[in-house]
Amino acid sequence: MLDASQTGIARFAARYGFVEKPARIRFHILDPEIQIIAGICCPDITLDAGSFSRLTIGIRRVFITENEINFLALPNVPAAMAVFGSGYGWEALARSRWLDRCVIHYWGDIDTHGFAILDQLRSHFPHVSSLLMDRATLEAHTAFWGREDKPQRNDLHRLTPEESDLYDALRDNRIREGLRLEQEHLGFGWVRERIDQL
Repeated sequence: MLDASQTGIARFAARYGFVEKPARIRFHILDPEIQIIAGICCPDITLDAGSFSRLTIGIRRVFITENEINFLALPNVPAAMAVFGSGYGWEALARSRWLDRCVIHYWGDIDTHGFAILDQLRSHFPHVSSLLMDRATLEAHTAFWGREDKPQRNDLHRLTPEESDLYDALRDNRIREGLRLEQEHLGFGWVRERIDQL
């Protein structure tokens, strides 16, 4: 049966009564002691959002990153998992209320969109902390600075004072015009040291 109230390409399935493709969440277990699949150490798994929301596997720390290489290369961390981020749009992950009891770290690009994505994620999980999105990291990787072509200009109200200061410096071109540092350019030793300090 046709539902004429559902319009646009994103609502095609709803308009024509088809089953919607489920939102999926990809995650990687970072603790070899957690055996989510018998005999497989630290698996890379994708579940529909509903199944992910019902996980009960002893995770206490979650790292969310937007880059696949970083997602796969994160070191082992006790009682932790990595989640492959989805950029803007956190509704699927927000269904997983067990994450309210976890320490959550978001690692995005050091650019205006990275901070905007962090801000949006905090609308669902206010306790999220940023990881490797600070001035020290930016200044330690000047050789890898790139350019952000279409920076975000909106005010962001869920950032910490330090994050807001860096976001404003990027947005207002106070350091360099269109400055960005993509997360995949960070040195692994730098990343490992920061994670070990957590």
